[in-house]
Amino acid sequence: MVDTVHVIFGATGGIGSAVCERLVARGARLVVAARTPQRVRELATAIGAHPAVLDATCPSHVERCLAEAVESYGRVDGVVNLVGSLLLKPAHLTTDDEWANTIAANLTTAFVTVRAAARVMTRTGGAIVLMSSAAARLGLANHEAIAAAKAGVIGLARAAAASYAGRGIRVNCVAPGLVRTGLTQRLTASEASLKASTALHALGRIGEPAEIASAIVWLLDPEQSWVTGQVLGVDGGLARVRSRG
Repeated sequence: MVDTVHVIFGATGGIGSAVCERLVARGARLVVAARTPQRVRELATAIGAHPAVLDATCPSHVERCLAEAVESYGRVDGVVNLVGSLLLKPAHLTTDDEWANTIAANLTTAFVTVRAAARVMTRTGGAIVLMSSAAARLGLANHEAIAAAKAGVIGLARAAAASYAGRGIRVNCVAPGLVRTGLTQRLTASEASLKASTALHALGRIGEPAEIASAIVWLLDPEQSWVTGQVLGVDGGLARVRSRG
């Protein structure tokens, strides 16, 4: 992917950083976007990318970021939305604010990304990758809000893939199981919680950021020009496989 241009929202997270490192290693030019100024600038400096400090739940921020990427580089070949949150509560204990925040962070950011990316890619084509979850593909207790949001991402990706296929824009999403990142630290730091979560994954372990990043970079690659509307489960078998132990 030499000389391609990619915009990564949520770039400073564990998976986002891994995606950025892989893309830069392949010769891509990047705009790295996230909310925390210091982390964005540190990442941009470390990998030689253009920093963008923004709130991805704000449509004007996302639109301005993509417009600036086109102004700077002439085009955008790929956009990834890795912005998200994790709420583990049953529905009856979930507050209105928690529900609204979960939808905003996970589904609204995905929609805003697709809308803005489609506008700048309409003449050149490109690839959009969104982040869903294995929790959207099977029933997991205490996942109502996050499962609903991530299921919405799957529906969004498939509809957008149909809408924009004629313009050469591919839209796919990745649906991970539990991955060891800062976002999941509360789960992975507890030995009991980690053991229980690990047991749900047929391959007997949780995932690492590099494994999800590899799938995202694969979907971005122009060589996958016949892949669109897909949900790629990178989840250790969580959503589809049951091991007998």
